[in-house]
Amino acid sequence: MYLTSLSGNAIIAVTVQINHSLHTPMYFFLANLAVLEIFYTSSIAPLALENLLSTGKTPVCITGCGTQMFFFVFLGGVDCVLLAVMAYDRFIAICYPLRYTLIVNWPLCVELMVGSLVLGFLLSLPLTILIFHLPFCNNREIYRFYCDMPAVMRLACADTHVHRTALYIISFIVLNIPLSVISTSYVFIVEAILQIQSAEGHHRASPNLLLSHLSGPPAVWLHQLYILVPQFQLLS
Repeated sequence: MYLTSLSGNAIIAVTVQINHSLHTPMYFFLANLAVLEIFYTSSIAPLALENLLSTGKTPVCITGCGTQMFFFVFLGGVDCVLLAVMAYDRFIAICYPLRYTLIVNWPLCVELMVGSLVLGFLLSLPLTILIFHLPFCNNREIYRFYCDMPAVMRLACADTHVHRTALYIISFIVLNIPLSVISTSYVFIVEAILQIQSAEGHHRASPNLLLSHLSGPPAVWLHQLYILVPQFQLLS
């Protein structure tokens, strides 16, 4: 399953990179999500597989556990934010198709991607440092197939109330805020779909009529198709 995940995401990233027709914002975000998933699964699966083969007898040092925890929270947080960004992209493409290329331009795409990485880093680093400044009752090794934060905090010989509060706050930011953005985007998308009630609206968005309106050289055709592709996505 791990190798399947790696190969599948790698194929997506490479396909988008080498196929110039896929160099659009939607596939740009999709390719970045695939790359993030490669690193995300790689931060957990190898240690889990090693513990599976050793029946849970593989120790993890505190430093290694902290490193895994940082990358897990960092990449997971970026994943959640990026999914919200992709939902916003589809919202603009479906609800404002004629203004899509003006709103979702390449500088904005790069800024959103960099912003997702920065936000994930700012959320994961302080929390990881806060948890691994705790004194641990046992030795400097942890026998866990995955360094989950609540499980690691249970090994500490100190009050973890502040640490748990920080974990809940960051979890709320990373999970609920992107979920709210995604839900809101798709509420507007569904509302836009339901507004297409007349047969004339469906007819105007049909492929045959669309192709009959294409005029000019091939470059102009491609541009017109790129502008009107969200109409097909809306109907589907």
